[in-house]
Amino acid sequence: MNTDSTPAPQDDPALRETLKRCAPATYYAACKFRQSGSPADLRLLVTGVIERFVKRGNRAALAAGDDTLRLREDLGLDSLTMMEIVMLAEEVLPLTVANDELASLRTVGDVQTFIARKVAAARLTARPSGATAKENWDLAAVGESIRRLEADAATRSLNRASP
Repeated sequence: MNTDSTPAPQDDPALRETLKRCAPATYYAACKFRQSGSPADLRLLVTGVIERFVKRGNRAALAAGDDTLRLREDLGLDSLTMMEIVMLAEEVLPLTVANDELASLRTVGDVQTFIARKVAAARLTARPSGATAKENWDLAAVGESIRRLEADAATRSLNRASP
């Protein structure tokens, strides 16, 4: 059940397939972003796409939300991996990115800002058409499950940190 006043986003099987190797929260953020256009949902989506390509040992740093994290040095992303991230972002979002544009992206914040600007520019020129779902998921329930999982993970983390 969706507790806030925002309606539950619609399920999109094609989007779900595209993001199948990302965390469920990434898919949920993508659905919400497509519905609301919220910068917060876009931010979660972009972080989730980056996380998909970051080695497990570096994911905690990314989850901390530090925009100053360096893509290569702190997260271990090389230029080929950055191209994969961009290709996935292009499938999910209304944007296209030229290879030379990647050269200026050094930090997570750079990527967030770059993609937000690209999406905003694309939305000004064309509105994406809504896809009709062949099968429906209860995304409000998925969102609630994600919130519970995140709360449980935070509790376990606090319990491990306590003396």
